[in-house]
Amino acid sequence: MHNVARTPGQPVSAVEETGRMPALFDRDGEPAPDGTRPRRTGPDYERIQRSPEFGALRGRFRRFVFPMSIGFFVWYLVYVVLAAYAGDFMSTRVFGLVNVGMLLGLGQFVTTAVITVLYVRFANREMDPRAAEIRERASATEGTPQ
Repeated sequence: MHNVARTPGQPVSAVEETGRMPALFDRDGEPAPDGTRPRRTGPDYERIQRSPEFGALRGRFRRFVFPMSIGFFVWYLVYVVLAAYAGDFMSTRVFGLVNVGMLLGLGQFVTTAVITVLYVRFANREMDPRAAEIRERASATEGTPQ
């Protein structure tokens, strides 16, 4: 935070006055400073997050992302360990001046591209349609009393 010199009578923002950010803390109909109950507008993100559809979507996402991430991390770790401790193996020529280390290093880039393509295809087929359904359902209930 910056220390800003104020002249007497200069207005103070609501955040500075209360020490909290109303947009983040005025939830679930908590009374506003003037005693009124604010009307919530927009989707109820907490209800969406508790819904079984969102839980299934999150589970699907995790079942794809975690194994891919772990697999790639192990593959990368194997490459680094081989580069550090198996110099003779990594310097084995495959053809011309190209050795095993260079091929495995290029394999890292190929693997990254393949995982990206797989994820985009997975997201387009599995995630996006379900997210659109959840979004549609949320917009249908938007503005209703909670």
